[in-house]
Amino acid sequence: MAEELDIFNEDYNHSYSEEKNYVKPTDPLVLDKLEWFMDQKLGFMMHWGPYSEWGFIESWALPDEDTSWVKFDLAPFASREEFKKAYVDLNKTFNPVWFNPESWAELAENTGFKYLLFTTKHHDGFCMWDTAYTDYKITSPDCPFHTHKYADVCKNLFEAFRNHNMGIAAYFSKADWHSPYYWAPGMERSAWTDRNPTYDTEKYPWLWEQFVQFTKNQILELMTKYGKIDSLWLDAGQVCPNNPKVKQDIRLSEIVAEARKYQPGLLCADRTVGGENENYVTPEQTVPPKPLRIPWESCVTLGHSFSFGYDDEYKSPKTLVRLLVDIVAKGGNLALNIAPRPDGKLPTKGVQSLIGFGKWLSKNGDAIYNTRVCVPYRTGKYAYTQNLKTNTYYAIYLPDENDKPNSFEIPFNKHVSSITFNGKKVDFTHKDNIIKIDTDGNYPEEEAYVFTMTH
Repeated sequence: MAEELDIFNEDYNHSYSEEKNYVKPTDPLVLDKLEWFMDQKLGFMMHWGPYSEWGFIESWALPDEDTSWVKFDLAPFASREEFKKAYVDLNKTFNPVWFNPESWAELAENTGFKYLLFTTKHHDGFCMWDTAYTDYKITSPDCPFHTHKYADVCKNLFEAFRNHNMGIAAYFSKADWHSPYYWAPGMERSAWTDRNPTYDTEKYPWLWEQFVQFTKNQILELMTKYGKIDSLWLDAGQVCPNNPKVKQDIRLSEIVAEARKYQPGLLCADRTVGGENENYVTPEQTVPPKPLRIPWESCVTLGHSFSFGYDDEYKSPKTLVRLLVDIVAKGGNLALNIAPRPDGKLPTKGVQSLIGFGKWLSKNGDAIYNTRVCVPYRTGKYAYTQNLKTNTYYAIYLPDENDKPNSFEIPFNKHVSSITFNGKKVDFTHKDNIIKIDTDGNYPEEEAYVFTMTH
């Protein structure tokens, strides 16, 4: 309902087009993996790279066209060109010596997360793995971190999360603003860049083909040398509207087909594009007002933005619980982004929020994981989920401040034989599609209250 969307964009109106453009996979292994994905509900999303040194937005300050909405302080630099060079050179000082993948994975598991979604490469082109196809990477000799025992960040992070029984989704930017095959020098748009290639790809097909091969090589490198990958999460999907003639066909279907030879059942999220390679959709910083009839995942930040900020503030455990419940009641997953600090640690206040969030999940996770949409999904202060395998319904009461009722009236029109609340079976009446439960008020105060109802 609207009250759950007050910190997000309430004008989310893409559900119809996303459902209309959705192409259901036919590969039975992909369909099985989608069912697995829809069971997980909660992903640990991370944007991390040299830009974190500045506490700065990832990549987006580089294109000249984006200065209207990307706010940053240009004062220390004599020009935009000097700024861009300084941004690109952040790799020469990026040295997150306190990075410990095991501690991140342990935190994620203990606070209820089920899979990792990590930025292997953002649009700026800096690679967080030991790629063989560019020197602009975390393991390059000009990056001081290259001698660290965890220098291949993706390798060590993926292994740590797998060892804690979590899935792996690899974020990969299809655009690469560092590649000379994408932002090629000496072209008509090289002096003033937007988010597209600096050249007409149809006019220079040989140059674009080099970028296609570069992209294919990097994706397959991740798919063949970095263990089991559950999802390939592709960003930078759409051509910028002011350059609709710049075609950017990387022959993705061919790449995905080859990747699935090494990663059977691999999911692909070619976000915002639609078609056969967008196996699930990914609304950003928003929650659909109603359930989508296709697999989906909202990517939402724990702080204000996807990248680390020195003065950032973080969502409270109560806000996180209400956000997750609203998403799950509508059939989606939450990919919650926490951005690491430049020294390799996670922000303390953000971690505190996650721990509080995790305490609620450790008690009430049955109402979240492995569930599907349950009509009426939201009504008043209640959200609903159901586990089809156990024939169990869940009604989740989302209280206002200082809201701890002695009685609950749950709108519900399905047959219920027993109800458990706060670990105990409770008496109830069910009349005119209203379940009424009286309590003595002697139950612990929580971010949300769960009623487990068996058929």
